[in-house]
Amino acid sequence: MSEQTGQRVPAGEHGGADIEFAGDDVERPEPTGPPVPDTVAEPIPDPGVEADVVRLADVDPKLERRAERQVAGMFGLSALLVIGFVVAYLIVPIEGTDDVVSSVRTSNLALGLTLGLALFLIGAGAIHWAKKLMPDHEVVHERHELRSTDEVRAATLAEFEQGAEDSGFGRRKLIRNSLIGAMLLLPLPAVVLLRDLGPLPRNAKTRTLWGTNVRVMTDNPDQPRPLRPSDLEIGSLVNAMPETFQDLPEEGPDRLNERAKSAVIMVRMLPEEITAAPGRENWSVDGILAYSKICTHVGCPINLYEQTSHNVLCPCHQSTFDLADNGKVVFGPAARALPQLPLAVDEEGYLIATSDFTEPVGPSFWERG
Repeated sequence: MSEQTGQRVPAGEHGGADIEFAGDDVERPEPTGPPVPDTVAEPIPDPGVEADVVRLADVDPKLERRAERQVAGMFGLSALLVIGFVVAYLIVPIEGTDDVVSSVRTSNLALGLTLGLALFLIGAGAIHWAKKLMPDHEVVHERHELRSTDEVRAATLAEFEQGAEDSGFGRRKLIRNSLIGAMLLLPLPAVVLLRDLGPLPRNAKTRTLWGTNVRVMTDNPDQPRPLRPSDLEIGSLVNAMPETFQDLPEEGPDRLNERAKSAVIMVRMLPEEITAAPGRENWSVDGILAYSKICTHVGCPINLYEQTSHNVLCPCHQSTFDLADNGKVVFGPAARALPQLPLAVDEEGYLIATSDFTEPVGPSFWERG
C-alpha cells in the first residue's frame, strides 16, 4: 500500500476493513479542453505516386529511333574527344618554345576542353537515355526485414531482369556498343598522363654509384681527388663520393638523386676498437670504415662525429649510430643501422669499394616494410 497513489485498497483474504489513503477525499476538477483524438494527422500529407506520363518516344517508333541515335552520338563523340585529348597532349608543344606560359595555357585549354566534354557527353547521354527511352513509371518498394524471404528474393531478381529488359541495354545494340566504346577509351588519358611521369623506378632505390673497384674520392665539387689510407688520421672524418659520380651531367635530377644516395662518411680508428659483424671482417682498411651519410630515419645528412665514443649523430632527430659496431643504432628514432660500404686498396694504393652497399641506403620505404 502507498500513500502516493490515493487509492482504496480492499481488505485481504484474512479479513479487516478497507484501508483509505491520503488523497481519497481530494476533489479533482473535470477536464476543460477538447478531447484528444486517438490518431494525430500527419503534418505533411502523403503526396502519393504521380501518374505515368506518356512520352512521344513511347508511342512513336520514329522518335524512339531518333532518341537512340542521339544517345549513341553522344557516346561516340565522347570517344572521339578522348582520342583528341591524347592527340592534343602529344602535339601541343610546351618545351622549346619562346613563350612557355602561353604554350602551357594552350595545352591546358586543349586538354581541359577535350576531357571535360568527353565526361560531360557520357553523363548527358546516360541522362538522355533514361529520360527518353527507359520506362517512366514509379516503383514502390515496401520495407522488409534485413533478410528477405526466398519469394521476395526471387521477385527482386525478376524485377532486376525486367528492368534490364526495359532499359533496352541488350536490345539497343547501337547504344550499348557506343557506350562500351566510350567507357573503354575513357581510361586512356590516365594511362598517358601516368606514363609521362617517367620510367618506373624498379630497383633504383636499392642501387647507388658504388660498385666493384670504384675509387673513393673526396667530396669536393671543384677538385675531387682519390683518397689513400694515409690521407685519414685516427679520429678524423672525411666526406667522400664515388669516382663514377664525375660521369654524371653537371646538372639535372640524375645528379641530385645519385648524390643523395651515394654520399659516404670515412672514419679511422684503431683496428682493435672495431667490432666487425660476421662476414664484415675484411670491410675495413687499417681501421678505416665507410658508412652511408644518409640517416636511416628520415634521410637527413649525418656529419657530427664524436671520436672518443665513435658515435655519429644525426642533427635532425638525434639518432645516434656506433660506427665501431657496424653502425648500429644506440639512441634515437632510427630503426636500422647505417649501411656500411666494404673497402679495399687497389694496386696504386687508393681506397676502393669492393661492391655496392649490401642493403638500401636512406630512410625506410614501403617496399622494405
